[in-house]
Amino acid sequence: MTSETKWLNTEESAAWVRLVALAELLPGALDTQLLRDAGLTHFEYGALMSIADAPERTMRMTELAARTNATLPRLSHVARRLEERGLIHRFPCPEDRRATNATITDAGMALIAEAAPGHVATVRETVLDALTPEQLEQLYAIAGAVLTRLDPDSRLAATSCQFSEGPILAHAG
Repeated sequence: MTSETKWLNTEESAAWVRLVALAELLPGALDTQLLRDAGLTHFEYGALMSIADAPERTMRMTELAARTNATLPRLSHVARRLEERGLIHRFPCPEDRRATNATITDAGMALIAEAAPGHVATVRETVLDALTPEQLEQLYAIAGAVLTRLDPDSRLAATSCQFSEGPILAHAG
């Protein structure tokens, strides 16, 4: 079966190149700030925040892997580092001994509380402050449209905002 390639036009190509550049540069900017201020990568920060937001500050590792879009081996490696630092504690799941749970420790909670203001400032300075309110709503809609294709089962739970309220959420479905 042969199909003709639908090449990108000038506008599509320009938008695509900018999106790729953004996807390449943003993680480094977030990592730089978090490593400097808290000794955490953005991935580690996200994992800690996910566990902190879970009921009883505890989450199955398989759920955490889905939430952070990580493979279990990658997450296990990161969890080992976090556990060695005293930021989380892993233990067998009481409901299913084959599964492992992770709970964030008081030290982990303290570290993300300490890291959060600098992280939020970086997010604002790097991304949000560059946008008008209208562009922010457009970004929300655009990211949602692409995420629907990339994550149709909403494993990352990124299509809803669990920490904020405001005008954008009024438009969320």
